[in-house]
Amino acid sequence: MQSISNALSFGGQQSVWTHASSSTGTEMTFAVFVPPGTGPFPVLWYLSGLTCTHQNVMDKGEYRRLAAELGVMVVCPDTSPRGDGVTAHDDNWQLGCGAGFYVDATQPDYRHFQMYSYVTQELPALIAEHFPADMARQGITGHSMGGHGALTIALKHPERFASCSAFAPIVNPTTAEWSRGALAAYLGADESGWADYDTVRLIQSGARFPKLLIDQGEADSFLDEGLRPWLLTDVCQNTDIELTLRMQPGYDHSYFFISTFMDDHLRWHAERLT
Repeated sequence: MQSISNALSFGGQQSVWTHASSSTGTEMTFAVFVPPGTGPFPVLWYLSGLTCTHQNVMDKGEYRRLAAELGVMVVCPDTSPRGDGVTAHDDNWQLGCGAGFYVDATQPDYRHFQMYSYVTQELPALIAEHFPADMARQGITGHSMGGHGALTIALKHPERFASCSAFAPIVNPTTAEWSRGALAAYLGADESGWADYDTVRLIQSGARFPKLLIDQGEADSFLDEGLRPWLLTDVCQNTDIELTLRMQPGYDHSYFFISTFMDDHLRWHAERLT
C-alpha cells in the first residue's frame, strides 16, 4: 500500500491509500478514518453511489466527529476500477468507471469490474492486516448504488455483519431501468445470473438479515425510476426481517440528505457493534 494523505480530525486519523488490486487488476484507492485510541475498533463500511469515489463521503458525509466519539472505524472504498485498460463510458454515468454496482462481472469487456470480491475479500484482508480493526465487529452502509451493495452484501454474509443500513438504496435493480443496463453489460443477457445482486430477489430466495435501517428522501428525483423502497417493504412482510424505513419529507438524493441523517446511522451501527 502507498499512503496518499493523512490528516488529524477530531483526534483521529483520516487517511487515503492506494494499492495494486489482485481482484480488479488495477490500482485501487480507499479511505480510512481511525478514531482516537489504541483499538481494536469496530469497522463500518461505507459504499458510495454512482459517479462517486471514496472522496465524496470523506468530504461531505460529516461522519468523523461522531465516529471519533463512538470509537468506530469507517472504511470508504472506491466505486469501481479505473485507469488504463478499464472500459469506461464517458457518455453514460450509469456504466463503467464510477458505476461498478458491487458485482463481479462475467463479461470479458468488463473483466476489471470485480468489485464484489474486492469489497468482501481483498480490502477486508488489507484492513485487518494494516489497521487496528476488530473484524469480529463489522457493519455496512451505503448510498444509492452503494446502498444496493450494502444490502446485498449483508444479506449474503449475515454471519459477518452485525448491522446494516442504507441511504436511498436501489432495492430491486433487476427490474429498474436505472440499473438493468449495467447488470446486462457486466453479467450478460441471462437475467438468472442477476438475482445474486438484487436485494428483493435475495429476500424472495430466503436470504435474511435481522434488522435494516433505510432513510429515503421523499423529494428524491430518482425515487420512482430507480429506488422504489416500497418494494423492499413488500418483500420484508411475512419475514423475520425488522425493516425501519423512514421517508424523509423534502429531502433529495444529495449529500445534504446523507449528512443530515449520518449521525442516526452511526448510532444505529454503534449500538450493534460496541
